[in-house]
Amino acid sequence: MSANLVNLLERAARAYPRQPAVALGGQVWCDYATLAERVTRLSTGFRVRLGLQSQDRVALVMRNCPHYVEMLFACWHAGLTAVPINATLHPKELAFIFQDSCAAACFVTAEHAADAAQAQQSSPLLREVIDVASNDYAQLLGAANDRFVERETANLAWFFYTSGTTGKPKGVMLTQRNLLALTHNYFSDVDHIAAGDSILHAAPMSHGSGLYILPHVAQAACNVIPESGGFDPTEIFGLLRAHRGVTLFAAPTMVKRLVDRAEIAAPDLGNLKTVVYGGGPMYVADIRRAMAVMGPRFAQIYGQGESPMTITAMSKALHADADEVMLASVGLPFTGVEVRIADREDRWLHTGEIGEVLVRGDTVMAGYLNNPDASTKTLAHGWLHTGDIGCVDARGFLALKDRSKDVIISGGSNIYPREVEEVLLTHPAVAEASVIGVSDAEWGERVVAFVVGRGAVGAEELERLCLDSIARFKRPKRYVFVDALPKNAAGKVLKTELRDLL
Repeated sequence: MSANLVNLLERAARAYPRQPAVALGGQVWCDYATLAERVTRLSTGFRVRLGLQSQDRVALVMRNCPHYVEMLFACWHAGLTAVPINATLHPKELAFIFQDSCAAACFVTAEHAADAAQAQQSSPLLREVIDVASNDYAQLLGAANDRFVERETANLAWFFYTSGTTGKPKGVMLTQRNLLALTHNYFSDVDHIAAGDSILHAAPMSHGSGLYILPHVAQAACNVIPESGGFDPTEIFGLLRAHRGVTLFAAPTMVKRLVDRAEIAAPDLGNLKTVVYGGGPMYVADIRRAMAVMGPRFAQIYGQGESPMTITAMSKALHADADEVMLASVGLPFTGVEVRIADREDRWLHTGEIGEVLVRGDTVMAGYLNNPDASTKTLAHGWLHTGDIGCVDARGFLALKDRSKDVIISGGSNIYPREVEEVLLTHPAVAEASVIGVSDAEWGERVVAFVVGRGAVGAEELERLCLDSIARFKRPKRYVFVDALPKNAAGKVLKTELRDLL
């Protein structure tokens, strides 16, 4: 079967040529007819002016900007593989990804040009670093319009580099089929999109928000980029006045900031359709507060780079009728995606039993780039081994406990940090909490809680709360009060840095 993701754009451009495709702040940047034209010209420029050939890799080191949308589709139009990269990485980290991906060209926004140029010096295969605001980029758009390159659905479309918090990042190889499956799954299990709706890209487009370009382009929705290029609650609420049917993808930490601001400013949310949250745990107390302040606008997804945004989901409708157990879960498996719980020997476990989450379906990656051993281990027996620990209840809802590496074993008993964190967050003076295990000569590990307060709170108070809520052996043996928790670009808490603090 032959397919190309750019078909999504061409179909939208034919059906809705004058519908806004990309907006910068409150102003339309281009409509769908113009976007399709720019993409075909860039594609020809890639091949004719830059000499890029089918299957070459193109790195994107860019803050959120209108060019991100056309760059992705131009890569696919030309038969190339896009390598979106976290733009805040150090030049040495960029150099590793350039080398590992064998990137032949790199496109940047101005503030990241120097870092990319520095990284290029140790990346012999990288021939071009081009600023999307430069004349060199404009010249690419001067190429003649040409038809896209046919590709098989098994061909590579996107290299997603893992965060690398536990070592060198691995390049997740996502195919055309993977991303088409992601697009279909959005419609079946996350939310409805109508032509003229919008998605507001306040989270990095190199990660989850960028993946959601695909279903929104497929339905001729508008991709809105804040003028700041990032996440600012006041700016976001202001943009709701300019765009309708707005969807926002946000990490839980972003959701909390939105809710805090909404509680104070009471903005008009009439044009806010959906907030899709994912990329980390959303605690029950936090989602209940979010729904109370901002209404039934929340949908949840659980995935990872290896099955991007597409393991389980919980729609707005499920949220509206959810009980405590459902809200504490990450929802039901996506349509066409199988989820199983297995022990260390890959034996299936029964309902309610805790083990590793395994996944199978068209959304699962082809493997890790240049890392066959890791690919074989992670995709053993045809199932993606997520490294997440969880259980499935009788209704089919998946509850995550923790990453396998984060489980604390104290005195021979397993302690799941999230369970302790859920309890701590019920205290009104606790804004954030993260629990880790540290070595202990007597018990193997002891529980330590890092707490960000929003008011006066002490260890004795939290100790009483834990003793009233969970087994004594699970309670923290030490509380560390901090101003903020260290996080990566996706908003995930860096537990390795918390351990370094101790």
